[in-house]
Amino acid sequence: MITASAEAVASFWAQARSQVPELPIDAPEAWAFGSTVAHADGLLELVLSGIKTGTASAVWDYEAAGDPMPTAGDLSIILDGAAVPRAVIRTTLARVVPFDEVDEAHAHAEGEGDRTLQAWREIHERYWRQHSENPHGFAPDMPVLCERFELVLSAS
Repeated sequence: MITASAEAVASFWAQARSQVPELPIDAPEAWAFGSTVAHADGLLELVLSGIKTGTASAVWDYEAAGDPMPTAGDLSIILDGAAVPRAVIRTTLARVVPFDEVDEAHAHAEGEGDRTLQAWREIHERYWRQHSENPHGFAPDMPVLCERFELVLSAS
């Protein structure tokens, strides 16, 4: 798991608030997409270029960790593979659906592979089989949190 130092997050958030004053005083959670440095960097670049406007998470991972699931309006700081804060996103939609009911529109919004539903299913099944943080792993009907988001701010 890629994690940033508290100092890096605080510094980034202060700079972000100077550019977007309506951001809240307290910094939101900081995290990276994916499970490796290369994956985090690649997915971040898709976000920064406007291609990636969606993501999916295993609900079972949230339950295993005891973490709250994101909801519409939540902000997040997105890290690169070196744990450097690089962007702020806002969740615009969050819905739970079974893996086998994720639709083409969501697959396209995630921006990975050729952006088809078939590619999305292959990529995510492989990911959850290899990197699940819960004892269930993967199942065709597992609950998936499908999020859509907008880029609020990017740092160079």
